[in-house]
Amino acid sequence: TQVLRFDPTVVREAIARELARGGQVYYVHNRVETMEQTGAWLQDLVPEARVLMAHGQMNEQLLERVMLRFFHQEADVLLASAIIQSGLDIPSANTILVERADLFGLSQLYQLRGRVGRSGQQAFAYLFIPNEETLSTDAQKRMNAIQEFAELGSGFRIAAADLEIRGAGNLLGKQQSGNIAAVGLDLYLQMVEQAVQQLKGQEMEEEWEPTLQLDVSAFIPEEYVEDASQRLGLYKRLSGSDRLGDLALLYGETLDRFGSPPAAMERLFEVMQIKVLAKALQLEYVEVRGGLMNVRFHERAKLPEQGIRALMDSWKDRLDCLSPRAYRFTLPEQDWASMYPRANTILQELYQSMAKEEVKS
Repeated sequence: TQVLRFDPTVVREAIARELARGGQVYYVHNRVETMEQTGAWLQDLVPEARVLMAHGQMNEQLLERVMLRFFHQEADVLLASAIIQSGLDIPSANTILVERADLFGLSQLYQLRGRVGRSGQQAFAYLFIPNEETLSTDAQKRMNAIQEFAELGSGFRIAAADLEIRGAGNLLGKQQSGNIAAVGLDLYLQMVEQAVQQLKGQEMEEEWEPTLQLDVSAFIPEEYVEDASQRLGLYKRLSGSDRLGDLALLYGETLDRFGSPPAAMERLFEVMQIKVLAKALQLEYVEVRGGLMNVRFHERAKLPEQGIRALMDSWKDRLDCLSPRAYRFTLPEQDWASMYPRANTILQELYQSMAKEEVKS
């Protein structure tokens, strides 16, 4: 899922890429009065594509014929209104492009995105918006949410985000549940879950975060992302990234939305990379500064023994075992730009070793 400023070049490339792998495309234009003009524009933009049009004001028999033709792959692109947001299951359609996505509700965007990815093919959703400066605060929140919750089975999280953006009404409103907004819906739901588990007499494992001591200044500069709510949204998405792939996608999206990141922003992605790896390895402490790297595994962590032995062989006297779960690496450099690649390589090797050992077991 990508949120982008509208760009005809991106539209053409997305459609051409899908056609090249033998697939079909949905193009959502939710204004019936200008749909024919959009259809002519699409045909000029991608002359090799066969374009069909569908909307709710069409005669029922004609609409049915159009949909059957698209289902039988007699067309490449279905230009449609939001009428397609439910009830369609066409495995060969795996790219959707949505004009003025900022005018749709979060649940509508989730339903539209659900039209693709209904087979084994990788699916793509492009949500086009005008200049971000013109978006309302709620529209920006919707765009952030639909990008953040892109994994399979995220419907509940989308619904929770929609609830937080639009308000809960009386059921979860102040009269019955107090000021949820004071703590945020996510934290409120965690508190409710903890209370329920306590009443059931069940123990709930506390989530923990690795402690990082890194000799680096890492942040989102105001001149790079001027809007405070967008900066906060980026910080939230960064902190919520639990996989390296999530970070890579977010980096690409940031590059596309805001341009080439400054040094402080680059450092922030590097810090988050170390955090993601540390959490995956169940490291409770990582320190990189002054030419030293100290790591300590959590007491519940399963040690990647083969990876540790391999590092001992390669680092030799520059690796000290402080305890069965704590290790110190003496790095040849003391500046962050030089220390980070080495620290990242060490953690990557441990992570790959851990993954191999899990596969064997």
